[in-house]
Amino acid sequence: MNTESDAIASFTQYFAQTNAIALFKEAIIDKNAQLTNKFDPQHDVLDLLREKSLFIDHVLSACWRHFLDTHASSHSLIATGGYGRNELFPHSDIDIVILLNDQQDNDFKEKLPKFCNFLWDIGLNPGQSVRTIEECIDKACEDQTIITSLMEMRLITGNEELAQRLKTQISSDRLWPSASFFQAKMAEQTQRYNKFHDTAYNLEPNIKEGPGGLRDLQIIAWVFKRHYDSPTLRELIKYDFMPASEYDELILARNILWRLRFALHALTNRCENRLLFDYQRDLAKQFGYLDQKQQPDVEAFMQFYFKTVANIEQLNEILLQLFNERFIKAAKNSKPSPITANFSVINGYLEVSHKDVFNDNPLTLLEIFLLLQQSPSIKGIRATTIRLIRKSLHLIDDDFRRNKKANRLFIEILRQPRGITHQLRRMNRYGILAAYLPSFANIVQRMQYDLFHIYTVDEHTLFVIRNLRRFALDKHNNELPFCNNIFLLIPSPDILYIAALFHDIAKGKGGDHSQLGEKIANDFCLQHDLPSRDRKLITWLVRHHLLMSTTAQKKDISDPTIIHEFAQQVGSIKYLNYLYLLTVADIRATNPSLWNSWKDSLLKELYISTHNALHRGLDKPIARSERLEDNKKEAADELLRLGISPATIKQSWQHFNDDYFLRYSGDEIAWHTIAIAASKPEDLPLVLLRPHTQRGSAEIFVYTQNKDKLFSICTATLDRLGMNIMDARIITTADQYVLNSFQILEQSGEAINDLHREIHICTSLRNNLISRKLKRQKNVHRQSRQARHFPIKTRISYLEDPMHKHTAMELITTDRAGLLSIIGQAFRQKNIQLHDARITTIGSRAEDMFYITDRHSQPIKDADTLAELKNLILELLDG
Repeated sequence: MNTESDAIASFTQYFAQTNAIALFKEAIIDKNAQLTNKFDPQHDVLDLLREKSLFIDHVLSACWRHFLDTHASSHSLIATGGYGRNELFPHSDIDIVILLNDQQDNDFKEKLPKFCNFLWDIGLNPGQSVRTIEECIDKACEDQTIITSLMEMRLITGNEELAQRLKTQISSDRLWPSASFFQAKMAEQTQRYNKFHDTAYNLEPNIKEGPGGLRDLQIIAWVFKRHYDSPTLRELIKYDFMPASEYDELILARNILWRLRFALHALTNRCENRLLFDYQRDLAKQFGYLDQKQQPDVEAFMQFYFKTVANIEQLNEILLQLFNERFIKAAKNSKPSPITANFSVINGYLEVSHKDVFNDNPLTLLEIFLLLQQSPSIKGIRATTIRLIRKSLHLIDDDFRRNKKANRLFIEILRQPRGITHQLRRMNRYGILAAYLPSFANIVQRMQYDLFHIYTVDEHTLFVIRNLRRFALDKHNNELPFCNNIFLLIPSPDILYIAALFHDIAKGKGGDHSQLGEKIANDFCLQHDLPSRDRKLITWLVRHHLLMSTTAQKKDISDPTIIHEFAQQVGSIKYLNYLYLLTVADIRATNPSLWNSWKDSLLKELYISTHNALHRGLDKPIARSERLEDNKKEAADELLRLGISPATIKQSWQHFNDDYFLRYSGDEIAWHTIAIAASKPEDLPLVLLRPHTQRGSAEIFVYTQNKDKLFSICTATLDRLGMNIMDARIITTADQYVLNSFQILEQSGEAINDLHREIHICTSLRNNLISRKLKRQKNVHRQSRQARHFPIKTRISYLEDPMHKHTAMELITTDRAGLLSIIGQAFRQKNIQLHDARITTIGSRAEDMFYITDRHSQPIKDADTLAELKNLILELLDG
């Protein structure tokens, strides 16, 4: 096809064939294959985008002329959006407007559906609208997205004069003047950023819509074009919005994202704009990111992506602020208002008083952020000063970092009553944090390749600090009021912020990041002359920031011994307060979807129990017998109040052992007792469900005589019903009665809120326990798409039980449907008794603890028996 007319004629000939639809389909598939074959991830794709656009022009022109024949020149076929810009990726949307002439043309309207249907039949799936000029104007007046699309209009074929009239009618002097258009686009960008939690740095970013993505570049182009009617971004240089070097940065970043988007379309064979786990390895390999063994280096590839979008995000901020000054503020007074010798305010933004401010006094690179905190009416840093900061980062060298005035400035920023989160985010965005804290540079845009951490390490760190700040603010009190109350007891919030800043700073360095981070934090505290008591607390928090979550999720916090042991590690109520707040903020910043009422109540319960232990004194620990008697008395008092006789209570408790009274609270014991007292032997197994407990979960309680498969049947049934088991308490009495308790949540993380659902769960579980087998039904659990990319090698280890009552078995593996049922099957085959289980799921990672004995309720000490159990579980789980 040498000329446009030849190409159109070639397609027109297809209509003479009986299989015209198949011929067009094949041509489109072949063209996409040709473009994919030409694609080289190391080279720009602009020519390929234009080639695809021209090809679609030829297809549409041939169809337009064939189906609309004599009417084809009376109306206009117009490309809009990305297609209008000649930026058509292999599977981009093909947006068109069929522009009708003012005259009524019923014959054309009758033929038009055949044209439109044919485009769908051949697989183009166009986004189309059929309108007159007046209708286009009316719609554009109502919706800025429509005027935006029309701004990109390009005539494909048809009435050129008609298309030109529309172009004239939508000019900025007739509708959507540049000022109002700019404001609409700013609101749209804010809404779009909020959709992505105001960050581009998550595990599966959207390269088109996410912050720093292609949409950020398009926003720049649209508002610039609306004001200057400029055909290209190069004119940003002409109008003095950016130097040529910065323009080159912008185009380089755009070309990288174009290449990525093209690669995604080619790889997935669809219009895919998300860097999903499914494709990251292939893309890393395509783009040349390989490790020493020539395997795809996904982390390096994603860091390359994050650096690209970070650059776009900065340039977007700079240019839109400059646009705002010229389009919105042009008519207003833009004279600088000095606030210090080095800084002035212009149009609400902080500006250096002269271009040598940072060179003359490098400490102003920190002072500027302190000024923003102290002057909340200032909106931010002026674009020209942002540019100057970017150019001045080299001034933050070792001498700067050792400068005591700089050190005091940095600490002062962390001690301000407002603006800490905003300014730390700015400092990170402009490169100040990485320059001032070289260890922080190591975690900037560093991806943590697992499902537990959904943000890069630096973003996660800043989210932790944001969460801590929210505990300090009354307006967020409704989120976690308990945390807000604890925060009021904190004498030095800056200690928390420093600990948060350093808690993950050693990620990626190899080794235990808590230990390595402790040393880095200690060096920081010494350099910044923090008091010894503050330094000890900060380094302790960094070293032990995982202690509370691990204890709450992996140990039996109803056991006074566990609480005493944890209290000894914490040492004081002051340390407990700091650790509790840091733990909650950390979990919520790691992956918001992992936070639920269960974790909230579990940590709160551990905090309260430890607080009581510390208040009482570590030299006066609660004895197990004291806790046991307290629980008995609380339950008996409640039952007597409800009219249950002492004889009935005694009869109901005849099978209960000390472990039971130790591990259940008074209200739980009373709930169980009422149901057991009302039952008869023939009613067993007794299955109870309480939809709301103090821990924010539902509780399933099973009371029956001990039989084979009990744990396996219970867990398998609950799993098949779509329940997440958060905790399991297994008690077998001396006379072989079993009291099993399961804390459960729906897959959504919510408690059960439907009576019919409660009845169905209890009925299904009881029926399966009676029949001793599972009723076949579809398992509603599904492994997430992402989890397939994070296989976790199964590890089993045996730990010492401090009470010497059980053998503790730790299992780490990939979470999957029926996991606990499989473990129960292994215990049954090896005649193992299960007494307790701590169920912890972190993303796709299961970290479970099982407290087991032999059939005689004795700890298992025989190495061969333990090895056989381990090998059996490995075989059942991993084949």
